[in-house]
Amino acid sequence: MEYGDVKIIRSRRRTMEIRVDDFGSVILRAPAAASEKQIRAFFESKREWAEKHVGRLKAPTGSAFSEEEVRAMADEALRVIPRRVRYFADVLGVRYGRITVRNQVTKWGSCTAGGNLNFNCMLVLMPQEILDGVILHELCHIKHMDHSADFYRDIYAVMPDYDVRRRWLSENGSGYMRRMRLYKEGGRRYDGK
Repeated sequence: MEYGDVKIIRSRRRTMEIRVDDFGSVILRAPAAASEKQIRAFFESKREWAEKHVGRLKAPTGSAFSEEEVRAMADEALRVIPRRVRYFADVLGVRYGRITVRNQVTKWGSCTAGGNLNFNCMLVLMPQEILDGVILHELCHIKHMDHSADFYRDIYAVMPDYDVRRRWLSENGSGYMRRMRLYKEGGRRYDGK
């Protein structure tokens, strides 16, 4: 992690603070009067802490998911996703059909012409903001079966930071997909049924 990757926010505060948000961005808050040298020194003193916390949010690598992990994800997804779908469907004023949870290796979600929704069970491993972004995206397809300007207008009206969420998933989702692909290549399948 480099100093240039850090978002610096100056304000009328007295102390410096560093934190990692849910998307893995490092934010350093500093007094307006703090010099660049002071801010950089503070960052260097906290670099190891920040790298550790950013690393926790990065996509996992390594071995395949286990059968138990896939079952647990599917069970949790069946508990969490329908509740969030109901919430965003009410916000958008749309009606949806069946909700299905799958262990896919290429898609995070999809919507059929009949309004049925499919979601990847691995979404429960993501920060809540990412899960919500995928759900909103698929619900907007009930109104617009394309990626038109109207489709994105409806998304941004509800979620102005949608692009940040989509970018996070694009940058971090491949490790999850790789682990699921390895799980499926091992011949063990669980589709949440």
